[in-house]
Amino acid sequence: MERKLRFVLPKGSLEKMTLELFKRAGYRIEKRERSYIPFIDDEELEVLLIRTQEIPIYIEKGIFDVGLAGNDWILEREVDVERVKELVYAKSGLGSVRWVLAVPVNSNINGIEDLKGKRIATELVEVTKAYLKGKGVRAEVEFSWGATEIKPPYLADAIMELTETGRSLKANNLRILDTVLKSTTWLIANKSSWRDSWKKEKIESLAILLEGAINGIGKVGLKLNVSEENLGKVMKLLPSLRKPTLSQLSEKGWWAVEIVLDGRKARELIPQIKRAGGEGIVEYPLNKVIY
Repeated sequence: MERKLRFVLPKGSLEKMTLELFKRAGYRIEKRERSYIPFIDDEELEVLLIRTQEIPIYIEKGIFDVGLAGNDWILEREVDVERVKELVYAKSGLGSVRWVLAVPVNSNINGIEDLKGKRIATELVEVTKAYLKGKGVRAEVEFSWGATEIKPPYLADAIMELTETGRSLKANNLRILDTVLKSTTWLIANKSSWRDSWKKEKIESLAILLEGAINGIGKVGLKLNVSEENLGKVMKLLPSLRKPTLSQLSEKGWWAVEIVLDGRKARELIPQIKRAGGEGIVEYPLNKVIY
């Protein structure tokens, strides 16, 4: 009997970036129109798209073996799942998002202690309650069905809302009181699935490829040839974080140099390498970098 790993991907804000990562990782995923069941070119994977808020619950229950979800919703759902790999990306690219407490710019609420007895609207109710409890503040926390930024001051005194840049908060005349939580994406697995040796190996392979895809974003490979007499000058120009690969060419006195570096750094470095005696310089894109 053919074995399958049931994988759930986030639909919504994380969807575009997630599908791009899978493409970089070497998978072809095709979304069918109006369907939540995309095609993936791996016969051992069954894939479904659902909202990230629900993913941790379905993985804990064993409906899915593995999936991608934000740390914010893993904490909010208070689930018991296996955290396999933190993948530092969000809707707009690499990095994390923040959940912040915010109030109107002209509010007399200037500190967390001023929230005592106030009404706070948020999607992340349990996380907000836990935060306030840790601060010794009692306040009313109510679930927001969306458009949370427009609720103060008439429908709420404050909000706890997700932000990447803060622009939406400013546009709605809100100021940030405090950052409650920074959140990244996690690859999580059902505890029973993680104890299955075949599933665990498959999940670990996915983790390696997805992390490699993230590492490859913004990176390029650089290859060049350089004579023995100019090798020292060229080597001094190269980043020291990752040692370049050196190999001797068939022509005596010449070396091939290869390195992985940030794409923005490459555009500065290539003219310098050329001036230092580098020849046959080739820059090429990278899908995955696995350290």
